[in-house]
Amino acid sequence: MRGRRVQVPSLGEMLGTAPAPPPEEEPVRRRFLFAVPPVPGNVAPARAVAAELAARGHRVAWTGHKDSLEPLLKGGSRIFHAEDPAFSGRFAAARSEGLGLRGPAALRFLWERLLVPLGHAMLPGVENAVDRFRPDVVVSDQQILAAPVVARRRGLPWATSAATSAEFARPLAGLPLVEEWVRDQVGAFQLDNGIEDLIDLRFSDHLVIVYSTGALLGDVSFFPDHVAFTGPALGRAPRGDFPLDLLDGRPVVLVTLGTLGTPVGERFLRAAAEAVAGLDVQAVLVAPDGMLPDPPPNVIVRPEVPQRALLDRVAAVVSHGGHTTVCEALAHGLPQVVAPVRDDQPVVARQVEAAGAGRRVRFGRTTPDELRAVLADVLADDAYRAAAERVAASFRAAGGAATAADRLEKLA
Repeated sequence: MRGRRVQVPSLGEMLGTAPAPPPEEEPVRRRFLFAVPPVPGNVAPARAVAAELAARGHRVAWTGHKDSLEPLLKGGSRIFHAEDPAFSGRFAAARSEGLGLRGPAALRFLWERLLVPLGHAMLPGVENAVDRFRPDVVVSDQQILAAPVVARRRGLPWATSAATSAEFARPLAGLPLVEEWVRDQVGAFQLDNGIEDLIDLRFSDHLVIVYSTGALLGDVSFFPDHVAFTGPALGRAPRGDFPLDLLDGRPVVLVTLGTLGTPVGERFLRAAAEAVAGLDVQAVLVAPDGMLPDPPPNVIVRPEVPQRALLDRVAAVVSHGGHTTVCEALAHGLPQVVAPVRDDQPVVARQVEAAGAGRRVRFGRTTPDELRAVLADVLADDAYRAAAERVAASFRAAGGAATAADRLEKLA
């Protein structure tokens, strides 16, 4: 009887005059293994879903680059290292090397130098994690190829955690040969690892969790039922230190490039500081120490900020179009100016514009005057905020991490 709730009968039940209620069933506890790359934006939504599952009594573990994951996850998280140590340094160096690439060159670099080598490097560690943790379900980030291969080998159900919705807009539809080339990279990885029944490992045929909704992505009615548009999985806002007493009541604009490399972002951040200097706002600009040694009086520069906590005080966001940043801002009903750089960011920027929730500028070419005019328009025109609030309402209705956890429980 240990661990089971004792039901005390009522007087009517003891006298036989009232039917006894059926015994309460204890919830079934399951094991979920999350496979993620060493990228904060990819870890964040998976972390929120994992926290929801853990709060329901399920067992959760992680597999990936342990040293990178430990500071991104809750203390005490069970992490199975799944990366060749010799590869880890090469992966970090390759990510930096590829920051200056654009278009097809960037896509080719992503697959040939990052995703496929990462898949091969992680495969033995993921197999070890599955053997030791014995998960009921494997949850694989969309950029992880190793975890779906292991799940298919072992006959385990697996789900895709799509940290960006860009792939669901088919950004390469106008370039069919390039789209086919990407599928060939995925297929070749499976063949290299003994799987001949090829599917696109980026999209599980069991469950795909997309952290967006049709209000941002566009029409999603044609997707099959196993593709779940849950909205962003935000979880609990992380704590952080920010001197709120420095905010003087003027509209606040957050300027952030997320984890984008400093050399790539320096020109844009300087232009942004000059742009907001001519507006009656305060700007919180996220930049490394020393990059802007003499900012305008209305610009507060910090190397990092508690972004989600600060968004409660913000009137608009200027960003690079990272999916996590955009969705966090939209979840707060905030209009945006988006300056996409590469990868999924141009697709996300188009989604923001199509939804009416902001405007796009050229990352590498926008001038302070242009950025000032666009930002002033976004702040002054209530239509942008109204559109952002419509997207926020769709996010709330979709359910976020709770809905994602519901779907994973059903899969288990």
